[in-house]
Order: sequence, then C-alpha cells, then structure tokens
Amino acid sequence: MSVEPANPRAAEVSPLREPPVAGGGVPVLGHGWKLARDPLSFMSRLRDHGDVVRLKLGPKTVYAVTTPALTGAVALSPDYIIAGPLWESLEDLLGKEGVATANGPLHRRQRRTIQPAFKLDAIPAYGPIMAEEAYALAERWRSGEVLDVTAESFRLAVRVTARCLMRGSSMDARAERVCADLATLFSGMYQRMVVPLGPLYKVPLPANREFNRALADLHVLVDEIVADRRASGQKPNDLLTALLEARDEHGDPIGEQEIHDQVIAILTPGSETVGATVMSLLLVLTEHPEVGERIREEVKTVVGDRPVAFEDVHELRYTANVVVETLRLYPAVWILTRRAVTDTELGGYRIPRGADLVYSPYAIQRDRRSYERHEEFDPDRWLPERSGNVPKYAMSPFSVGNRKCPSDHFSMAELTLVTAVVASAYRFEHAPGSDSRPRIGITLRPRGLMLRAVPR
Repeated sequence: MSVEPANPRAAEVSPLREPPVAGGGVPVLGHGWKLARDPLSFMSRLRDHGDVVRLKLGPKTVYAVTTPALTGAVALSPDYIIAGPLWESLEDLLGKEGVATANGPLHRRQRRTIQPAFKLDAIPAYGPIMAEEAYALAERWRSGEVLDVTAESFRLAVRVTARCLMRGSSMDARAERVCADLATLFSGMYQRMVVPLGPLYKVPLPANREFNRALADLHVLVDEIVADRRASGQKPNDLLTALLEARDEHGDPIGEQEIHDQVIAILTPGSETVGATVMSLLLVLTEHPEVGERIREEVKTVVGDRPVAFEDVHELRYTANVVVETLRLYPAVWILTRRAVTDTELGGYRIPRGADLVYSPYAIQRDRRSYERHEEFDPDRWLPERSGNVPKYAMSPFSVGNRKCPSDHFSMAELTLVTAVVASAYRFEHAPGSDSRPRIGITLRPRGLMLRAVPR
C-alpha cells in the first residue's frame, strides 16, 4: 500500500537521505561478527536505530529494513528481486533455475507449472496422506522412549512432501539422508552468508569437507529420484510428473538442470521449514501444557472419538491459531534478502541500484510496536476480534506478492492436522540433555529437543 503525498511537487524536490550506519561494527568483519554471534538480538534491536539502516558484512554494505510497512513494500515492489547474501549462500544447494531462486519470466513460468499442485481444491486429496503420517508418528511414540525431536520432525516433513508431491515409496529409505544433509547444509550456509570469507570456505577443513559431502549427497539423491521415476514409466498425477512433462516458452521440454533445481526447491525448503516448525510446535506444547489441553478439548468437541481427519481442519480454529502464533514467535524463515535492480527510494532513504537489502521476519513479528505483550505466547491474539489490531505486514509467515510461498495452504493444513493429532494423544516433558535454545542457520529451530511423550 502506498500513500500519495499531499503535495507531489514538494515530494519530488525533497532530498533523499542516506540511511544511518548501525553501531557495533568491527574491523574487517563489520557487523557480520554480531550477526554470527547473536543474530536474533542484533536484528531485533535495529529498528531502534531507524526504519532503514546500513550494515557492513565484510566488504559489502547491506541495507537492513526494520518496519512492517517497508518490508511489505520491498516484497511487493518490482524494484527488488530475489538475490543478495542469503540467496548467494543458497545457490550451491538450490541452483539458479528453481522456483525459489529464479526471477522474472522464468519464475512466472515455474510458478504456473507447480501452482496446480497447491490450489485449494487440490489439497484435500493430500489429506489422507497427512493424517496417515501424523498417526504413524503418534504410534511410534507409544514406546515411551526419549524422542529425538529433530529426527522425528524432519522425517515427518520429508515423508509428507515426498508422498504428496512425488508419489511413490522410493523416498522412504532416503528420508534419513535428506534430514542429515539438510542439517549440515543450512548451518554452513548461514555462516557463509554473514561472514563472507570466500576462499577460506575452499580450504579442506573438517567443517568444509562435511559441508561439501552433504551438498554432493543431496544432489545425487535428487538425480536418483528423477531417474527412478523415468525408469518406472509411471506418470502419477503429482508435481514430479508435471515437471517432467513441462514445456518452456518455445514448447520444448524444460532442461535437466531446471528439473533438478525444481525438485530441490520442492524437497528442500519445504521439508526444512515444515520440520523446523513441527519442532517449535512440540517445544510450545512442552512449555505450555495448558495449550495442549485446550487443543485436546477442541479435538474432542469437533471430532469426538474417531480419528482426526483432514476434513476437520477448518473447524479446529484454536489449533490453527496455535500454529499461527508459533509461526509468529518461531519463524523458520527468520531472515530474507533482496537486491535493488534500479536506483530507488524506500521510506525516504536512497537505495542505489545493485544494493542488497536484508530484513528479519523474526524481528518484525516480535516487535513491541506491533504486538501487545510481544514475547508472550498467546494464540487468542489471532481471534477475529483481535487480529485486526496487528499492523499490515507485521505477520507474513509465507511472504507476500509473487514470492508468496505457493504451499502456504498445504503447509497450514499439514501443521494443524499434525498438531491436533499429537496434542490430543500426548503431553510432553523435557528429557535429560534436551536443549531448547534456538539453533540459528538459514532457518531457525530448537537446537536439540529431547522429549518424553506421556500418553493422556
């Protein structure tokens, strides 16, 4: 949304300001040192210094955007594209030809290819798979053993993604490889983003060798998935079939690299973000047992004694609000970057062509200027009579505009269903060695949750 100035001529002659430089930089590394050491606190304090502030990440100057209105303006404006330190750090994983990283006509064509799989009328067909995986998860937990929540959450997310969007059993044996590879990659990529030391990441140190091993294994895994589908001769009505039969603007089949990058874009970001959110939901249920009890009562009222089904999701309003509040306080995608493609203006500040911008959904969604009791977990803030008080763009967990996550409804349905199933069956306790502190990489999730599931 834009507001026209009362006096356009006066606005035209108003000089644009240079954004202030954030304090606390150090020689050589600039602000990268603070972003590496305590990024959540650092990003959350930047708004106190201005709506737009300059950061130094090594030799680069990056513009940090700190208000809901301006982050919304960046997301919606054609003056900014997907690029910058975040995406540069992800290119080795996601490539340049997948929907997550492409821009312009290529991105628009790719969205048209994948969008049918995520239309509202397509999602109910995935419901039985989501429910089956949620109940399989709950059944495994009946043993009373300590749960490694990281492994369990990623396994669930990978299996739902693979079974819904790339039909077939071939992913079953590969799920653990995907989880292990992603854990290594998303940690290493964050370091490469905030401390861009270039050649040093080529030195054969143990951390670099492990990163390169995980990256190579994930790309091999994707090639195996595509090769297995082609060899099978099967064409189920799923997203992988749509990719293999897609045509470019000239009517020719899309290239092998684009297919590879698209499968990576389907499998990797979705599994990572959903898995991270499931971990945060289990942390919420552990630390706020009253939330789990309210979910159990809602499920009992809506569903009765039968199993929860996909068709119940739209009636589980409190459960859905728990998911939304978890996304607010613990956003898996906690940092984003863009690049200006022209000399432009943002909030009265001059943004030069080629400048990189960064903003943090984590900081925006916890800002005291947007939320009462901003650090309190309160699902009822999303009741219709209260949610209108939240400023526009202060809560955009799936982004907005043409970069909005195409699987937003899919993910919300999956997360709501899983939460309803596990919260109505169990309450949770921390086990020895559990570490609920945030693990900060390209995505955000609890560091090492170890829980006991206690049957209700």
